[in-house]
Amino acid sequence: MNQIKSDKIYLDNCKTSRTDPVVLEAMKPYFLQKYWYPGPFTSYGTEISEDIEKATQIVAESIGAKPEEIVFTSGGTDSNNIGIKGTAYANQDNGKHLITTIVSHPSVLAIFLDLEESGFDVSYISADKDGFIDLEELKNEIREDTTLVAITHINHILGTIQEVKKIREILDSANHKIYLFTDSCEAYTKIPVDVNELGMDLMSVSGHKFNGPPGIGFLYCRKGIKIKPIQHGVARFHKLKPGGINIPSIIGLAKAVEISFSNFDKQYNKYRKLQNRLIYSIVNNIPKVQLNGPRGHKRNPANVNFSFSAVEGEAIMMMLDMQNIIVATGSGCSSQSLEPNYVMLQTGHTHEQANSSIRFTFSRFTTEQDIDKTVLVLTDIIRELRRRSPLWKE
Repeated sequence: MNQIKSDKIYLDNCKTSRTDPVVLEAMKPYFLQKYWYPGPFTSYGTEISEDIEKATQIVAESIGAKPEEIVFTSGGTDSNNIGIKGTAYANQDNGKHLITTIVSHPSVLAIFLDLEESGFDVSYISADKDGFIDLEELKNEIREDTTLVAITHINHILGTIQEVKKIREILDSANHKIYLFTDSCEAYTKIPVDVNELGMDLMSVSGHKFNGPPGIGFLYCRKGIKIKPIQHGVARFHKLKPGGINIPSIIGLAKAVEISFSNFDKQYNKYRKLQNRLIYSIVNNIPKVQLNGPRGHKRNPANVNFSFSAVEGEAIMMMLDMQNIIVATGSGCSSQSLEPNYVMLQTGHTHEQANSSIRFTFSRFTTEQDIDKTVLVLTDIIRELRRRSPLWKE
């Protein structure tokens, strides 16, 4: 794996991650030499068709799917819109009741708000303090006219891994078909994801979350599902995603997938080691901290979220930034909002806990040295901020 020398420590990989140089190299020929479209009857058109077929096969195999079930999109939000809206509209004759959760990703929640304005009835399932959705509530919300349940596989703030298999079992216990959609942008390449084992009907993934190129992702759409295109134009590759084909990014996405799954277990164990190192170091060096979200195997191995008593998250974030350490905060200021993070509040955390929270997320390029330096700098920053804070009491 190529290492990129940088004086910055980047621990905001939930938001985006830097493109692997190997991925970039794989893409380059498709900008300069192999830039033509796929098609029959010509050698160059056939060559590109074969390259895309190979890329599709790599992506499909990574989740136990068939190549024809993969739709390349511009990313997670695009996949969410195509999958959720397309399924809701295609099945509205069977019912207009949909279910999601109060801790779903904003791009998912925005879609359901739009569907409500279009006449759909939406139920929002609550979650506990660790971010796990209430499965009993889910059971009780299912109606005869329920056609779709959409969840965020791993919560982007708390790192909570939802119990997808149990959710599938609940949906199967209904006396009619209910489709299951998962926004798996945080889950894919971080934990094992097999669409057949977990029972997903649709799943969204974004390439820039795992050191792939930005502006590319895919939607898994199980064969035989009733879904309607919500975008219209010339269907060059798939009816659900008409228009031009981003060939370089498809090739880059497949290369990032290939790299991620070539040593999956080793990388998973590395994430867990980094996670445990960061949690242990913060708890043992900084007093009065709170780990937000679950511990152990129920948490995304590449996610850590702490609240630091008596200090503001944006102050921590900005002071870390001055030391070339990039993180995210649950404070409203960092998200261009006047409100604290909704996931923290919806899961029973206080405004103070939300405003003082910092999220650290890793990529394949994160090292133990990054973790150790971050904790060293963070410890000094918290000490200084608390010294200034009228709220701090030893």
